[in-house]
Amino acid sequence: MQFKIKILAAISTLMLLQGCSEEFLDRPPLDALTSGNFYKTDAEILAGTAPLYNIVWFDFNDKANMSFQEARAGNLNSNDRTAYVKHAVPSTDVNTLLPGYKSFYKIIAQSNNAFKAINEATGSTASAAVKSQGLGECRFMRATAYYYLVTNWGAVPIVYDNVAQLNEAPVRNRIEDVWKLLIQDYRYAAANLPATADQGRLTKYSAEGMLARMYLMRAGLNQSGTRNQSDLDSAKYYAEDVITKSGRTLAPTYGELFESANHNASKNNAESLFSLQWMPVSNPWGVNNSFQAYFAYDANITTTGDGWGAAQGLSADLVKYFTENPADSLRRKAIAMFDSDVYPNLQKATGGLKYVRPEQLAAIKKYIVGSPADNGGLGGFMAANINSYMLRLAEVYLIYADAVLGNAASTSDAKALEYFNAVRKRAGLANKTSLTFEDIFQERRIETVFEGNSWNEVVRWYYFNPAKAIAYTAKQRRENYTMTYVPGSTNPKKYTVTYSPAEYYPLAANTLYLPFPEGEIVNAPSLKDEPVPFDFSKLVD
Repeated sequence: MQFKIKILAAISTLMLLQGCSEEFLDRPPLDALTSGNFYKTDAEILAGTAPLYNIVWFDFNDKANMSFQEARAGNLNSNDRTAYVKHAVPSTDVNTLLPGYKSFYKIIAQSNNAFKAINEATGSTASAAVKSQGLGECRFMRATAYYYLVTNWGAVPIVYDNVAQLNEAPVRNRIEDVWKLLIQDYRYAAANLPATADQGRLTKYSAEGMLARMYLMRAGLNQSGTRNQSDLDSAKYYAEDVITKSGRTLAPTYGELFESANHNASKNNAESLFSLQWMPVSNPWGVNNSFQAYFAYDANITTTGDGWGAAQGLSADLVKYFTENPADSLRRKAIAMFDSDVYPNLQKATGGLKYVRPEQLAAIKKYIVGSPADNGGLGGFMAANINSYMLRLAEVYLIYADAVLGNAASTSDAKALEYFNAVRKRAGLANKTSLTFEDIFQERRIETVFEGNSWNEVVRWYYFNPAKAIAYTAKQRRENYTMTYVPGSTNPKKYTVTYSPAEYYPLAANTLYLPFPEGEIVNAPSLKDEPVPFDFSKLVD
């Protein structure tokens, strides 16, 4: 709980920094949390970096995450996000595209500010260990923001020093340079973060887990049908280090990962390597998790004046997967509500929620935790009592298997199978005896759906095999549908699914990346220029 108090201690000043300007690449001045009046003690450093775990991520989590990552990846049916479902996003979208884009530069700006202030604090009595920890947190968060920028926009401006670059016209830097920078940042974080930390804070294994993800993804960049072996080896190395040394363990069941009792404002479970740390309050605004507000299908679930998700649900493609793979029912029920499903932890006072919605969409269940009454009084308007996973151990297991597979058509490597099948065993699925890229890709898609990395996985495939990535998206069904439980069917339940005429919206080269928001182009026409190399000699640790 002390971590949450530290977040509140710095939140007011951080909100002032965030609101300085509406112009491109906001670079907030160091006029509040500066080296002259803060970051001098261990407590101040930890308080100053705590807001990097939630408020700076709010605009991404609020609307952009599900649009950028899940609608585009073919996982979401949403009347509010059809442009993203259809890969037809207009540059004039000011409701999601613009705030989503700006959110990443807010994260970068605040990370840069805090990093600079910690380094330059005069009269500091902070311990070397906590100073290193704070610096590592800043670089980790900056890297994560660049990860989302490069996968959603490709070549983007690198902002490394808010003050030094204040009067420079922004220029786009090459994709390979953005990748080089963010990997350097994660390596710095791994070298400076502690092996253990207060619950919810980053550790060296958080950074190593992200390095495993980054190296695996970069392995295909500009490789023309193959993957770079050095990057694959690095992905395997970091994944194995996390698996064998971090002390993290898989949760016994998939469903419990998304129950508030196991991953909420005061607790993170043993599978979490990096999670956004939300608070179950609506004031101050921005520290709250608004996901449930948009995706709970009924206001009676939340009882807080939100619950606007009646028109949101699983994509036809995911419904097709789950109805054709009924053995994956444990994950399915934790991910989506199908007609006749019962959830004892929702609406507890009346004996649990029974989802009776024949001829409707399959509603989203993941991260839907219910009312304050279901959560010991915690929660509020647009403030669900649950954190957001950014990286879990299960994904690292799958990364390891993918790195071992490498450029082979298949693998029967014993350790790769051990880790891969551990994830399947928890889901109640049979072991596999050999693995292909498509096996691992699909397992990762279902395991981590709605956790903010789905589109990035499509980009990863596109990097080294555009034709196959396009073919994969071309087969995804994205039309409307309705489904109804077949009375009396059990083990497995059966459903009547009525699909509208099939709709397919395949990825194309010109839709791989989102357009730059029109408002940003107006403020910075240089965004239309060709990318340029980044001068890494400018970076100073």
